[in-house]
Amino acid sequence: MRLTDVEIEEGLSANEGWKREDGKWITKKYRFTAFMDAIAFVDRVAKASELLNHHPFIAIDYKIVTLRLTTWRGGGLTALDFQAAEAFNNAYAWE
Repeated sequence: MRLTDVEIEEGLSANEGWKREDGKWITKKYRFTAFMDAIAFVDRVAKASELLNHHPFIAIDYKIVTLRLTTWRGGGLTALDFQAAEAFNNAYAWE
């Protein structure tokens, strides 16, 4: 079920670094000291995504990984997007 603006703001405040984009996306950039660290992070994101069955758009720009989330079937942002954001932040903290 699609979240309200209030619920989205609560989700953003609970997930450090994530920002709302174009009303229907949340995005975050993760920075690394080396390219291979960024690639290892993407591997952890992929594994977390498979567990949740919710997959982000991923852009790798050398040592910066950008993740974007939305729920197509939900018509925008849902609780699953914020559950995934938390999992990806945890994958980054593992770094």
